[in-house]
Amino acid sequence: MAKQYAHPEVLVETTWVAEHLNDPKVRIVEVSVDPAAFEQGHIPGAVALNWFKDLEEPVMRNIASRERIEELLSKAGISEDTTVILYGDNNNWFAAYAYWLLKSYGHQDARIMNGGRKKWMDEGRPMTKEAAQVKPTTYKAKDPDPHIRALRDFVLESLGRGDRALVDVRSPKEFTGELLAPEHLPQEGAQRGGHIPRAANIPWGEAVRQDGTFKPAEELETLYRGKGITPEKEVIAYCRIGERSSHTWFVLKELLGYPKVRNYDGSWTEYGSLIGAPIEKP
Repeated sequence: MAKQYAHPEVLVETTWVAEHLNDPKVRIVEVSVDPAAFEQGHIPGAVALNWFKDLEEPVMRNIASRERIEELLSKAGISEDTTVILYGDNNNWFAAYAYWLLKSYGHQDARIMNGGRKKWMDEGRPMTKEAAQVKPTTYKAKDPDPHIRALRDFVLESLGRGDRALVDVRSPKEFTGELLAPEHLPQEGAQRGGHIPRAANIPWGEAVRQDGTFKPAEELETLYRGKGITPEKEVIAYCRIGERSSHTWFVLKELLGYPKVRNYDGSWTEYGSLIGAPIEKP
């Protein structure tokens, strides 16, 4: 019998979403890298969150505040007991980031649509340009969970510890320092190229199939254990700005059930510009 995901309930298939389009207890939320994608067509009844404008505090360079999250979810018609289905482009990059953020603020029932926007469209499922009719709520978030987030001091103190492991989920060229960002994005962000010492390079995309759905549990377990990312360690995932590492955080924490996983959302744009912080290059 094939190994099951540790928490299979956090993933829903496109078929499930199609069957729950009119469920008043469900709110579908698109979070795409390209915010314009939503306006060009989206799942009926879905609302959009803009990863840059909504889910970050750009002046402070921080995650969205508790007050901001409460405002956004209230406006989206989401209550504390709503089942929130997240999906987006790029194999759910920022959908995973939104999931991590919702979990940080204590939302109980958040799920990711396996395969994201592309799979929904590839299957010829309905799309609309019409705005959803939403009845606002009064959402109350919890204080952010410090145990699923890594800040820079935690990362720096982890460098010499055998009970902690770092996983760099960027592309191999970013890992070696040849590039400072993915090839299709502007090469900016950090002062230096390279990676955090002792980090294992497991690009986020290795966790998904060609159609964007997550690989089976056995394949994922082999992938991470083979690079020393094992469940008895406290694992820190990072990328360039924290969205690809959220995807890996979701795989390790939710699909494989690793007990201690943190997303370092400051990632390489912060670490690669720190004065006095050690880096490695081949």
